[in-house]
Amino acid sequence: DADNQYDASFVGALTAPVVNGEADMVVGERPIEQIEEFSRAKKMLQRLGSKVVRAFSGTEVRDAASGFRAVSREAALRLRVFGRYTYTMETLVQAGWEGLAVKSVPVGVNPQTRESRLVKSIPRYVIRSATTIVRTFALYKPFRLFLILSSPFFALGFSLLLRWLALYFLSESYSSRLPGLVTGLVFLAIGAQLLIVGVVADLISVNRRVLNEVAQRLRILELDQKI
Repeated sequence: DADNQYDASFVGALTAPVVNGEADMVVGERPIEQIEEFSRAKKMLQRLGSKVVRAFSGTEVRDAASGFRAVSREAALRLRVFGRYTYTMETLVQAGWEGLAVKSVPVGVNPQTRESRLVKSIPRYVIRSATTIVRTFALYKPFRLFLILSSPFFALGFSLLLRWLALYFLSESYSSRLPGLVTGLVFLAIGAQLLIVGVVADLISVNRRVLNEVAQRLRILELDQKI
């Protein structure tokens, strides 16, 4: 962000794991609790956001929003930034799912010199960060995402259908329960449609990964020719 937030004297510690072949991406972990400029709400959201990113990415990064990073050449060629808001969380999720080695190192920060131009307001930052995570999840794990979305509809649909069947066999006035049957079938249909979309999206995702590998090889060839 070019706001002089990160202490440049930690560049050596940040790049060392990449240079030594220990990691593909290194994230500088700020002392969030000690930063006086951060409000209590912002500190809480930083912890929560990092926890969500760890769950989605399978990494152990404690400061997911940190932009102070070192990246290996291979990781830089493999990662893709699709969103236009911030790369921090998006690339972490990608790195985890790409099987890249991600590591954190503690870094220091400088006193604040100006307000952040990226975070206009906390609610906006939360919404846009959440959108970025969901979009990345949909790109890499589309079937799982749509399976999660369809599960409530399947659960409600089967519950209403089982209720109708029970009333059909146990009550003589089962005809009055037809609205419940129709509603259950509608929920099942919605769940099935979401699941079908997930299957199609998963096939598209496989094709996209193949295209990304081709693009990566082309970039490597172009860089080698320039060198």
